[in-house]
Amino acid sequence: MDYPPNKLLMLPGPTNVPDRVRHAMIRSMVNHRSETFTRVLRSVTDKSRPLFQTERDPLVLTASGTGGVEAAVWNIVRPGDRVVVPVAGEFGSRLAEVIELAGAETTRVTSEPGTVPSLESVEEAVRKVRGLKAVYVVHNETSAGTNVPYIERLAKAAADAGAFFVVDAISSLGGYALPVDRWGIDICVTGSQKCLAAPPGLALLSVSKKAADFIKGNPPRVRYFDLGRQIDFLAHGETPFTPAIPLYYALDEALSWLIEEGLEVRVERHARHAKSLYSLLGAMGVRLLADERVRSNTVVAGYYPQGVDDKVFRQKLNDEQDIVIGAGVGNLKGKVFRVGCMGDISASHVNRTAAAMALTFQKMGYPVDLKAVSAVLAS
Repeated sequence: MDYPPNKLLMLPGPTNVPDRVRHAMIRSMVNHRSETFTRVLRSVTDKSRPLFQTERDPLVLTASGTGGVEAAVWNIVRPGDRVVVPVAGEFGSRLAEVIELAGAETTRVTSEPGTVPSLESVEEAVRKVRGLKAVYVVHNETSAGTNVPYIERLAKAAADAGAFFVVDAISSLGGYALPVDRWGIDICVTGSQKCLAAPPGLALLSVSKKAADFIKGNPPRVRYFDLGRQIDFLAHGETPFTPAIPLYYALDEALSWLIEEGLEVRVERHARHAKSLYSLLGAMGVRLLADERVRSNTVVAGYYPQGVDDKVFRQKLNDEQDIVIGAGVGNLKGKVFRVGCMGDISASHVNRTAAAMALTFQKMGYPVDLKAVSAVLAS
């Protein structure tokens, strides 16, 4: 088949994959029960610890980020359990649905699009639910471009209630620092295709001793996603089932880049480029979706100006500028666009995207002050 030309992926995921990471995938195929793969697995495990800031061995599953989230749910939640879930958008809602499928009773603390539930409202729910089993939270709500700023404090509230604390950090870990050991996060999940700038297909999870002990003592009614089994096999340098070996090669190289850059530097880079993109959109007169106090540094969302059609706008960017941005999801579909600002993100990516968006808005009849945009680009 004919493959499309290279595009600049400014999506909330998958993101651009650097050449060094892509090239890693062409290494020879090996037996996943061989010493060679054991070395790869141990390398990935060792390099994942600085990402999660943990002394424990993170797990890597051949699955999408959603698979990692489901594993985090089915290994902790049992029928009849009570769980608190802050819901700030589509992915918070999906998380609550998975928890309910596992048989739990959820208390949802919701907020309007572009905001997140207040810490006080979530803490109140945690205090009121008797026999609380767990608190689950989406750290970065990809559908709305919002970020929960009180993870450390919520972890403490969950611990005070004797509950597990689980974080979906799929679109944030690496763009934000989440020190899981210091903050007391029992399970933290992320995906390979977001801030790590690796291909999609792998989910990474940190699992606290408390969570691991519970899982091993109370095995989940799943096989592939049984994290206790994953932990036992990892101790011997193996995975329970056949892994996506080329993706492990890529992840190993992506984690090497992370270590070379340094987590602190990477987090600052994400924040700097997000700030620039917000300023550029503001210069275009675009109304941003997220409240300024909770705006994400990895996903930037804005409302379309009146008269600008979502599909036409994104298609023009794709066809005429070779730039791909994300559409709105759920109730925001057709109303907003979403721009990924994560992974291999640079000033040139941000500036090229903003300039292309400004010109496309102009072509579609929305007046943009190009001088104001140019002034931000030059600053």
